[in-house]
Amino acid sequence: MDFSQAVCLRPEDQEWVTSPADGVSRVHLERVAEESGHVTSFVKFEPGSYFSQHSHTHGEEILVLEGVFSDGSGDYPAGTYIRNPPGSKHKPFTKEGCKLFVKLDQFQRGDNDRVVIRPEDQRWSDGIGGLKVLPLHMFNTESTALVAWPKNEVFQPHTHFGGEEIVVISGKFIDEYGEYPEGTWLRSPHLSKHFPRVEEETLIYVKIGFL
Repeated sequence: MDFSQAVCLRPEDQEWVTSPADGVSRVHLERVAEESGHVTSFVKFEPGSYFSQHSHTHGEEILVLEGVFSDGSGDYPAGTYIRNPPGSKHKPFTKEGCKLFVKLDQFQRGDNDRVVIRPEDQRWSDGIGGLKVLPLHMFNTESTALVAWPKNEVFQPHTHFGGEEIVVISGKFIDEYGEYPEGTWLRSPHLSKHFPRVEEETLIYVKIGFL
């Protein structure tokens, strides 16, 4: 996979494929190599589905987009952010069904803390202009957050040092290269530039400084 290229997958471009577990399907957004385990995907669990217990050699990052995701440590409703560190194990399941954004085996060396931020634990702060920002995780140059955009907000032109990854959770994100509706995944390379804005209330997941 060429991380020097911009990638955009809108919902109409995404292909859902079944996984080895009954009732679980995935959209593979990026996969570096089958043997590396480095995978980014949307994952959908049908009601009552589950995975067998498994370990995460280099960690797992999860954002619950819809429904309630569960494992032996608890229940995680929509909006919950989870980091299961390298070497962790769990047996995930869902009673009512759920949809997740998942990144596997992409933790930096030394990033070993488990993180769980449920909606009731979220502490939003003011960002640039009218933006609201919820920091989720920071380690070395990597930073992950949720960003809420009010209607008709225009951000400043900026450069992505270390790249940028975006999931449009709700609304529609816009820049000079196109429009990105709910469910879109984007990855922009190191030193890429854009001038983003929105026309309606929009919520995005953003990771920067990881490439």
